This record gives sequence, C-alpha cells and structure tokens, in this order.
Amino acid sequence: MRLSIRQWATAALAVGLATVLLAACGGGDDGENGNATAAESGMGLVSVQDVDGTDVLVDSEGKTLYTADVEQDGILCVEACTSFWDPVGASASEADAASADLGLDLGVVSRPDGAKQLSFKGLPLYTFTEEGSGQLDGDGFVDDFQGTRFEWAAATAAGAAGSGSSAPDASSGSSPY
Repeated sequence: MRLSIRQWATAALAVGLATVLLAACGGGDDGENGNATAAESGMGLVSVQDVDGTDVLVDSEGKTLYTADVEQDGILCVEACTSFWDPVGASASEADAASADLGLDLGVVSRPDGAKQLSFKGLPLYTFTEEGSGQLDGDGFVDDFQGTRFEWAAATAAGAAGSGSSAPDASSGSSPY
C-alpha cells in the first residue's frame, strides 16, 4: 500500500504533536520545583515562592498574589478594576486544602456577582494582569477605581503586607491605565 503525501504529512504532524505533549507532561524525578512549595491537595491553587527575595503567595502559574487593605469590609474591586487586578477564584474545599498544606489562613469570600474568590487573612486575592510569573511589580502600586483608592500589597508567607516600597512613585496617584 502506497501512502500519499497528505497521509505522510498527517502522520508526521501526529507524531510531532505526540512528542510535544509527552515532553510537556514530563519533568524528571529530580524533585526540583524551583523555590516553590506546592499546595498539592489544593490542586496547585496557591504556593509560596521566593520572588525578589520575598516569600510571596503565587497562583498555579507563578504569578504573585495581591491584596488591598481597602477591601477589609468587602470587595470593592469590580468592573474596570478587575481588568487589571484579576480575582483568584476558588472553592471552599480548594481553599481549605491549600490552607492545611501551607499552614496559612486561606479561605473564600463572595464577590458581588456571587462567584467565590480566594482570600488570605480575610482579604480577597488578585493577580496583576500587567505582570508575568515571578514578578513583583504590583507591590505598593496605587490606583483609583470608581472613587476608591487601592494600594496593592503582595501577600507574603509571613502574613504581613508587602513593603510597598518596590514601586518608587506609587503614591503619585498616577496610573498607567
């Protein structure tokens, strides 16, 4: 039986795709996972990672998690705010498992739309959409949405808010948005 060029190309593509998928699933047995401690039974929901010399909470993609003290009495980051500060969704069972694994005060709070959001010491957690994995650019960042001033702090493993000094002109009131 003679295969056409189309059949050969399809077979080559399938083998290439299988190779890429297998490589992505691999990882070796060396136990190396950077400086992160995964919350395995929390399905990798949150972990602690050293970012710029600070042990911060990160999501499953390694993005730093942030809180804003202005939300102590409830969620105020809605609408346009969530296009820059992405709420970290979680179920109560995921939060409980991650809390037990990491020994941190994690829970969930209800957003105005009824969705559940991961919280740390009662404050809702967010990622900063303008930064990637392993970055700490949002720490100390100040912005305003709908008349509310937010000063964002990295959620640290020690439970204290981030220093707020990593953004030199954070209090200028200017916003890149």
